[in-house]
Amino acid sequence: MREQLPEQKAKDRVKTFSEVALGYSKEQAMKEASRCIQCKKPLCVTGCPVEIDIPAFIKLITQDKPAEALAKIKEKNNLPAVCGRVCPQEDQCEKMCILGRKDKENAIGIGYLERYAANAGKAPPLYLPLGKGETPRAGARGRGGKVAVVGSGPAGLTCAADLARMGYQVVLFESLHEAGGVLSYGIPEFRLPKAIVREEVDYIRSLGVELKTSMLIGGILGIEDLFSRGYKAVFIGSGAGLPQFLNIPGENLMGVYSANEFLVRVNLMKAYEFPQQMTPVKIGKKVAVVGAGNVAMDAARVSLRLGAEKVTIVYRRSRTEMPARAEEIIRAQEEGIEFKLLTAPVRIIGDTSSWVKQLECLAMELGDPDASGRRRPVPVKGSEFLIDADTVIIAIGQSPNPLLSKATPQLKTEKWGGIIADQSTGQTSMKGVFAGGDIVTGAATVISAMGAGKKAARAIDDYLRKG
Repeated sequence: MREQLPEQKAKDRVKTFSEVALGYSKEQAMKEASRCIQCKKPLCVTGCPVEIDIPAFIKLITQDKPAEALAKIKEKNNLPAVCGRVCPQEDQCEKMCILGRKDKENAIGIGYLERYAANAGKAPPLYLPLGKGETPRAGARGRGGKVAVVGSGPAGLTCAADLARMGYQVVLFESLHEAGGVLSYGIPEFRLPKAIVREEVDYIRSLGVELKTSMLIGGILGIEDLFSRGYKAVFIGSGAGLPQFLNIPGENLMGVYSANEFLVRVNLMKAYEFPQQMTPVKIGKKVAVVGAGNVAMDAARVSLRLGAEKVTIVYRRSRTEMPARAEEIIRAQEEGIEFKLLTAPVRIIGDTSSWVKQLECLAMELGDPDASGRRRPVPVKGSEFLIDADTVIIAIGQSPNPLLSKATPQLKTEKWGGIIADQSTGQTSMKGVFAGGDIVTGAATVISAMGAGKKAARAIDDYLRKG
């Protein structure tokens, strides 16, 4: 069976923002790696959006060569320490593992091993060779090969790194003061330490990528401005940072947050270090988090660590339909977070000072499947009830910020705001402009955004060589 990942005990970790998962020891990693049967046709690779040679790096771990294992991973994946922590391997590479066919819990712990290699293998030179099948574009740098990448989240970082390794001059534009996108502002410290994100960004800069922060494309500069300044192609990976709301009475009360605002203030502005950092977040004793994805789990677990006495997840479907990673749901339960399932909020009630006091809800039952394939929640008439809460956090999804698309009418967009782009290349309706990640798909996973960035880098290379 799989080696279990050591973690802090729940009673200890809720008092701190230090990382929950502790990572494999050398002995555990080598033991887990030795379980890999080195398939001749490794299906795990087909399940990896960034095409890592998984059997090869695992074999190097069995030989006690973590540095070489990390170098092998970095042939394809520029963010291994990130992916080893937050990538949903159970739905991708590990799902394809032969050993997990009968029992998914028996699949090789690929993510845990990637994390081990990233931690234990930091010795290799920063500038690593191109992966198998890649060839440097001689003379691309300095010979008209200037590319702009908008957004320094996982899609942008991946696209920028791959283009730099092909030889292009890449400038990465980030609207915030710190690079990383959702890795920096969205995922809490206890799941993804920001020191890890900074290390990954520094590695990508070491490849020759120039980073410009506090540069809002669509505001300070437009896409046309980038072309006029000599850029031959543009990749847009600006993510989905516009929060969605329930549109129910009471959402304007004090004590109501979008999960986006809440997590940005805690993660990027370090509200958890108050008063050392002057960015406090007022959190009540009773917190209700609406939603059941990874962002909802993050908001709920952060609330506990900020001092909430009771945190309740409110979700209109059942446990089976919850979109969060299974391990994050389990960790939330271990930490004492309550789950109010088959429950839909209909009104937020305030006190005489306009602060949140209660959440009015309806019981739900599941009907026929909807367009997502999940069973549609149907209200139970006359089932209204109240949940006491002095803080409500709305975590039901995000959509792209419309600023860039509105400033660039040549870009065709979906009705919900996403940029329309070819799924295999990222090509948009505007010549020389490519897009990928959440700005195209809506809020999704880190690794899917990275996969889109990798595809777009290849397409940009092809476009520039032909043009």
